[in-house]
Amino acid sequence: MLIVFKSDAAADVIMFGDAARPLIAAMGKDPDDAKGIVTVEQLPGAIARLQALIEEEKARAAASAEEDEEAAREAGRSGMAAPVNLAQRAWPLLDMLQYSAKEGVPVVWGV
Repeated sequence: MLIVFKSDAAADVIMFGDAARPLIAAMGKDPDDAKGIVTVEQLPGAIARLQALIEEEKARAAASAEEDEEAAREAGRSGMAAPVNLAQRAWPLLDMLQYSAKEGVPVVWGV
C-alpha cells in the first residue's frame, strides 16, 4: 500500500506503507490510521521527533557499520545494492514538514 503525504508547501512524498508507518509513529500519530494530519501547531514537535529519529538511526548505523560492512560486501549488499535505512527514508518527509512549517500549512496523508 502506498501512502502519499501532501502539503501546499512542497511536492507530494510517496512511500510504501511499511516504510511510512514508523515515520508516522515517530511524528506522534497513529500509524494504523488510513488518514492523518499534522496541524500547523503540531509541526514543530513532529519535526523535532523526526530529527531525533534520524540522529538515532545514524548513530545506530555508525555503531554497527564496521561489523556489517564486511558482511554486506561479501553478500553483495554494498554501494547501490545497499538497503535504504529509516533515516534516509525520513529526509523527504522532514523536508516537507519544514517547508510546511515555514509556509504555515498542514501536512496530510490518505486524503
